[in-house]
Amino acid sequence: MAEYRHALPQLKNDFFMTDGGLETTLIYLDNCDLPYFAAFLLLQSDDGRRALRKYFNSYAEIARKHKVGLILETPTWRSNPYWGGLLGYDLAQLERENRKAVSLLLEVRKQYQSADTPIVISGCIGPRGDGYVANELMSSEEAQDYHDFQIQTFSEDHVDMVTALTLTYSKEAIGIAKAAKKRRIPVAISFTVETDGCLPSGETLSEAIMKVDSSTDSYVAYYMINCAHPEHFQFAVNTQDTWVNRIRGLRANASKLSHAELNESEDLDDGDPIELARNYAELLKNQLRGVNVVGGCCGTDHRHIDHIVSTCLPIFLNR
Repeated sequence: MAEYRHALPQLKNDFFMTDGGLETTLIYLDNCDLPYFAAFLLLQSDDGRRALRKYFNSYAEIARKHKVGLILETPTWRSNPYWGGLLGYDLAQLERENRKAVSLLLEVRKQYQSADTPIVISGCIGPRGDGYVANELMSSEEAQDYHDFQIQTFSEDHVDMVTALTLTYSKEAIGIAKAAKKRRIPVAISFTVETDGCLPSGETLSEAIMKVDSSTDSYVAYYMINCAHPEHFQFAVNTQDTWVNRIRGLRANASKLSHAELNESEDLDDGDPIELARNYAELLKNQLRGVNVVGGCCGTDHRHIDHIVSTCLPIFLNR
């Protein structure tokens, strides 16, 4: 495998954090209007850019306080052809928005990066469909063709990697990994899981990870789990099988509700930040000893991530 795959600092087993639930924070706490959860729309105005900068600065401050690495994800989860098209954006406009998102994070890195806090910029890729439901499934070839547009844009810009979040089935992940391999850029894959610990497609985590690895010559730099509470997947990783070692990142939901329940809720369920941090700590201590990237997903904000880093960092350092 090519050497550039191994250039990511988080693969050297240092401790890294990332952000929380970008869209839920912006909508419920900052009162931003985000149709289809499309945070990239904020790049269109000075007020929107200030809201995004404030958001990312808050996590950079946490990383600086704890002297840990930071992975910044571009606010581009929805800036792909399907969702962008629903919002009236053509491919040329989407390309500009993706590049503007990278520029914003370059500004944050310039301000906050230090020897104690290395900062990785990741181009965030979302699913073509719903992040909670596996519907309108693509073949891996279709997924590669679909996602290559965004991955090519990121590979031509100043990102260090791309990360695909809230994927609901393995074939889309395979396509994304193949597109990243084609563009010679490192990629992390993060799967959504349901309350039974399986992907919305019904695949187990082990099945999904092994399918992607076998189809891409293990090109993926590492895997993550996101958009689920730790209680939903802790039993799914209660094994010594080698596929578990491919999981390096956790971005859990604050809420213990199912995806269906969250969809029906009109209020933000931000759970218990202290309890969530303890859940993370138990996983890092007992089951996911390879995890060195922690962050959050729906309902989490800077409070949750601060508690998670404070609780997990000592465990990581004493392994």
